[in-house]
Amino acid sequence: MYKALADAIRDAEAQGISLSRLALETESRDQGRSVDDIRSVLQRALDVMRGAVDRGMTGDLMSASGLVGGDAAKLRTGPAGPLSGTPFRDILARALAVQEVNAAMGVIVAAPTAGGAGVLPAVLTGLAAARGIGDDGVVSALAVAGLIGAVIAERASLSGAEGGCQAETGAAAAMAAGAATEMLGGTPTQAGHATALALQGTLGLVCDPLGGLVELPCVFRNATGSAIALTGIELALAGVEFRIPVDEVIDVMGEIGRSMDVKYRETAGGGLAATPTGRRLARERLVQIKRG
Repeated sequence: MYKALADAIRDAEAQGISLSRLALETESRDQGRSVDDIRSVLQRALDVMRGAVDRGMTGDLMSASGLVGGDAAKLRTGPAGPLSGTPFRDILARALAVQEVNAAMGVIVAAPTAGGAGVLPAVLTGLAAARGIGDDGVVSALAVAGLIGAVIAERASLSGAEGGCQAETGAAAAMAAGAATEMLGGTPTQAGHATALALQGTLGLVCDPLGGLVELPCVFRNATGSAIALTGIELALAGVEFRIPVDEVIDVMGEIGRSMDVKYRETAGGGLAATPTGRRLARERLVQIKRG
């Protein structure tokens, strides 16, 4: 397993191969499993991701608290906005859809966590649909996402309780940006810049779920995270480079998480969860859940 993305990027470019091939071959060697077997596992993950997107788009799901549900369908069928008919709006809807399934206790892929699980499937399946990319290409992108996530876990954290939402939705945005950049034809170096560009945009993001439920603002932060991922992809594929190396950006994310006050790390003690409305909604909805 790589502990630095710079090392993976260097090795991929030295060998003239993609990051996905490098990730799959490294995983195969480390686990003693064939590349085909690993791709089969990733294909099953992709199938679950697509299933969550489709289920969430129907608009008939509600969370136990009643705070979350139906918004993905509003984006899919609602009044036209400035982004109507674009892959951008479709990806936002997909991100909400997955998180609405999660909030309703449906089946999702925690990539990298349940709280940030909408970003990666939204970005990858949305861009694949827009560009006519088949499952093989998306599965390869998932391998890249796994490589990026593993490095983030090694150098920083993927836990909101440890590092705030930057470690969940932020990490998901970074994984999606790097993975999609390769899927769209970017080089390993460009994938690294996309990862850094996305992650820098979420540094310091707090984890402040109302009542401790993975609903508000978690669901909507997945849409925001998807937008940030798309920004990183667009910039990197245009040749924009982020001057701080990606591994240093990851290290800073870990440092910020460790220094963050505990009330901003999934305890519902600060941020939006501590607003008057946040506290009132939490009280009302938790009572409703208990009655249910």
